[in-house]
Amino acid sequence: MENLKKILVNPELSAIQTIKQMDETGEKILFVTNKAGKLLGTVTDGDIRRWILKGKNLSESVDKVMNGTPIVLKVGYSEEEAKDLMVINRIECIPVVDKDRRIVSAVWWTELFSKEIKIKEKINLPVVIMAGGKSLRLHPFTKILPKPLIPIGEKPILELIMDRFQEYGCKKFYLSVNYKANIIKAYFSDFKHDYNINYIQEEMPLGTAGSLYLLKKRINSTFWVSNCDILIEADYADILRFHKDSKNKITIVASMKHYTIPYGIVNISKGGNLKSIEEKPEYNFLVNTGMYILEPEILKDIPDNKFYNITDLICSYNQAGKKIGVYPISEKAWLDIGEWGELQETLKRFGIE
Repeated sequence: MENLKKILVNPELSAIQTIKQMDETGEKILFVTNKAGKLLGTVTDGDIRRWILKGKNLSESVDKVMNGTPIVLKVGYSEEEAKDLMVINRIECIPVVDKDRRIVSAVWWTELFSKEIKIKEKINLPVVIMAGGKSLRLHPFTKILPKPLIPIGEKPILELIMDRFQEYGCKKFYLSVNYKANIIKAYFSDFKHDYNINYIQEEMPLGTAGSLYLLKKRINSTFWVSNCDILIEADYADILRFHKDSKNKITIVASMKHYTIPYGIVNISKGGNLKSIEEKPEYNFLVNTGMYILEPEILKDIPDNKFYNITDLICSYNQAGKKIGVYPISEKAWLDIGEWGELQETLKRFGIE
């Protein structure tokens, strides 16, 4: 029951507060109930994402965002019925309701399946990881060890990134390397792994997209690009589905970020007269995480052997009216180790002090 209470929300809660509760509980679904405990609907990270993509305000109440006709189990359900609903609908948690639609319990995937069953949809696309930078922000650590090999627990960040993609069936990796490239190559040659690794050797730093020119005749399908200092805890298959359904040339994976300014903001008019004071205003942004999906034809637009950032390509395509999509994820779905403070937060998330 304690676990159940954590995922109950009232319909007046704002969408942004709902996102915070999802992040705090680690659950991807919350149940919206009235004061009598009656189920009004469910809200998932997907519901929030669709709300954002419609351009809606996150200050709106969750009852406007929720799914009002959710899948439920009724008291007296059979285990087979619950399993079938979960597998068919790819649901990790289902509410159990009585005849008055009051929630009495919930069923979690982990309770029904004694062995871990992969419900991840398999995709097999090439993955390019930009691993050539010096990462001056992590000095003096990166004077000795290249950033892609910074350990997060028992594995370096680069291996964890590849593990995530491999869970979805991605096996072919292109690592764009420059700084301390031999150390990276030595690490992966030192043990057996299931990765098919191809190295793209930058003779000079080429930015976050410049080395892609070396892949013009090697990649002929939709492909992923990722920075080497991020972990994205999201449904990669759903990101790909969004990319394809939207017919995007490029899809940017963006994280929601919520900021509260801890001061009263003073607004003035011409001449220095006070207009208003806004006490501790809150702002919501979508931040580029450094993960993308691209169509292979973009490779022809990468200049040969020149410094070129992926944001240059995105801006160029946007100005030309080519389809650029944004796939929002929650704030805690993005783990970043690009700076010392962010690295420390990521280590805490992994239970490493």
